[in-house]
Amino acid sequence: MHEIADRLLAASAAGRPIAVATAISVEGSAPRTVGTSMAYDGSAVIGSIAGGCVEGAVVDVCEEVLADGEPRTVDYGVDDETAFSVGLTCGGQIRVHVQMLTPSLLAALGDSAPIEVCRDYTEPAPVERRMIIFGAMEFSSALAAAAGVLGYRVTVCDPRPLFATPARFPGAEVVVQWPTEYLRGASIDSNSAICVLSHDARFDAELVELALASPAGFVGAMGSRTTHERRVASLRERGASEDAIARLRSPIGLDVGASTPEETAVSILAEVLAVRSGATTAPLATTTGAIHASLGASQPH
Repeated sequence: MHEIADRLLAASAAGRPIAVATAISVEGSAPRTVGTSMAYDGSAVIGSIAGGCVEGAVVDVCEEVLADGEPRTVDYGVDDETAFSVGLTCGGQIRVHVQMLTPSLLAALGDSAPIEVCRDYTEPAPVERRMIIFGAMEFSSALAAAAGVLGYRVTVCDPRPLFATPARFPGAEVVVQWPTEYLRGASIDSNSAICVLSHDARFDAELVELALASPAGFVGAMGSRTTHERRVASLRERGASEDAIARLRSPIGLDVGASTPEETAVSILAEVLAVRSGATTAPLATTTGAIHASLGASQPH
């Protein structure tokens, strides 16, 4: 429910009653995860609960809840003779709880608190994911915009006020400060991703060393392979351990043939997501078994 919180709060402000459907159990293959929600106000749908599967049937249940205010829990699965008629062809089983959007739910959404969806399921509070981008350039602008879409709180740091401007990075926190000074005072945890897109010799090695010494879940740096070799040599000269150097994702990004800033942003975010999930990055066409079950243990950042 948290992923559609902003839209739910805006829709509620319009004064219309809203039914919210939340996936409280998912087994087998399914395109969305437990906790994913969709809402319906009688005329418009907010969000997506199953990537298209069963959503028409869920809207029907939402209409029933809007009519009498009574919550309902429904199951969809391949052992249900109606499953294929409502679109559940992926082989999974989904349990959906539908309820009215109440003042208590609204309060939890506004506070980003855990949400008691029903007696059998409580949705945990959302994890705040942060991305710190060093270097204010076109690649940084594209990455900041794309990371924001994925829900990251983005900070862009560069010591040059001419380049580090809010106009170039709408929606991001822009910091004009010497990068190493900023990083020393920054709040960083395992949910943080640090992307060094500039490779200014005045601070590059020190900045990367500080990033690797932090608890950040992802540390990546842009540059050619020659730049990477110089960077690693500088890190060793500074006394960085081999274990620390092994954490560095450099050159940053996955090999998808990216060249433009926008394509490069996709390449970088794909690597960030892969590291977070422990995924193999192999094409799904070459893997076997359940798509989502094949991913490694979730690692936050």
